[in-house]
Amino acid sequence: MVTTAAFLAFMLVGVPIGVCLCLGSIVYIFASGNPLLFQSFPTQLFGGVDNYGLISIPLFVLIGEIMNGGGITRRIIDMTMAFVGAMRGGLAYVNLLANMFVASILGSATAQVAVMAQMMVPEMEKKGYDKTFAAGLTAYSGMLGPIIPPSIMFVVYSVLAQVPVSDMLAAGIVPGILLTVAFCLVIAAMGFVYNYPRGERMKLKERVRIVLDALPTLLIPFVIVGSILSGLANATEAAAVGAVAAVLVGRFWIGELKFSDLPRMMLRAGIYSAVVLFLVAAAAVFSWVLVYGMVPQQVAGWVQTVASDPVTFMLLVNVILLIIGTVIDGAPGLIMTVPILLPIATEVYGIDPIHFGVVVVVNLVLGFLSPPVGLCFFVAAAVTGAKPGKMFLVTLPFFFVSCLMLVLLSLIPSLSTFFAR
Repeated sequence: MVTTAAFLAFMLVGVPIGVCLCLGSIVYIFASGNPLLFQSFPTQLFGGVDNYGLISIPLFVLIGEIMNGGGITRRIIDMTMAFVGAMRGGLAYVNLLANMFVASILGSATAQVAVMAQMMVPEMEKKGYDKTFAAGLTAYSGMLGPIIPPSIMFVVYSVLAQVPVSDMLAAGIVPGILLTVAFCLVIAAMGFVYNYPRGERMKLKERVRIVLDALPTLLIPFVIVGSILSGLANATEAAAVGAVAAVLVGRFWIGELKFSDLPRMMLRAGIYSAVVLFLVAAAAVFSWVLVYGMVPQQVAGWVQTVASDPVTFMLLVNVILLIIGTVIDGAPGLIMTVPILLPIATEVYGIDPIHFGVVVVVNLVLGFLSPPVGLCFFVAAAVTGAKPGKMFLVTLPFFFVSCLMLVLLSLIPSLSTFFAR
């Protein structure tokens, strides 16, 4: 109780979540009356990041930086415009499908929303779409970033759960595709109700030119996902090859990437990665403290009195994580919940850790789009000037569909493990 109170107090006064985890652990050691635990503190902190799979995080972030600076994102948008731009609500489909392709490279929801909102929302507004809807749709499309591989949140979960990074990344393919299809159906229904405008129909020659111009950009996700699924490379090796592919495409095919820009991109990628990796290190210490204090065993005893079977347990977890996800960001949410809930899921209810990981990540990502925080809405609002509260109300159909997909993923494990093993 003392540890929990200290942790919440630190968080409420604005202390960064990683520091809160470390300080909460220190408070527990003092409260336990066992100062010898301080000797293991540095070891646990270092051990949290002493994992080969974590090297993929800065590499995936670097790929996103190169993609944005090298003009790759714009080519992807133009290509999707050539395919679906002439349909009713064409720009809405373009927004969603372009996000799906970008998600297979960026792997971060907030970064994806920031990039795509700058490009898509002004264009949609110019064509007659409501700015609030355009910004909200971009926020929901950004939800695909942490689900479709590569995903930084899946990498963090794989380290916390001690499962192969490659399996976790592959597990996001089917859920990501299902969410994209579900969102397309919502756009189709809303387009019929609100009579969304059609885009300009391109001539075949122009479509072919745009597709051929953008085709090499697809080499990046193909290299990353293809090498992982085929077994030719693990997640870290695939990320390294993907970074090289991004440089080659951006410099020699598109021609917008300058080698002089790479140091600046590497610095930004390094700063963002350092924040994530510090969270992982702090999580290792906090998890060690939880295990020492037998917290998972106590929570397991309570859960078993409420949930008598795996289905009930998964539905209970969905409710808990949706509430947590509304006030805590994705990676910190993983770090705080996985050490407690995963042992219960695997040891008490026999749930596959990869299936459980997909459900947890989708839950917390949905928290990016739920009040009172709704981080993706705030990012979209900062870029476009739309109101976050109005965004949530206008895009409620997407929220309901996301919840429905979450229930399906919880009840059907094969949707998560289809490509994983």
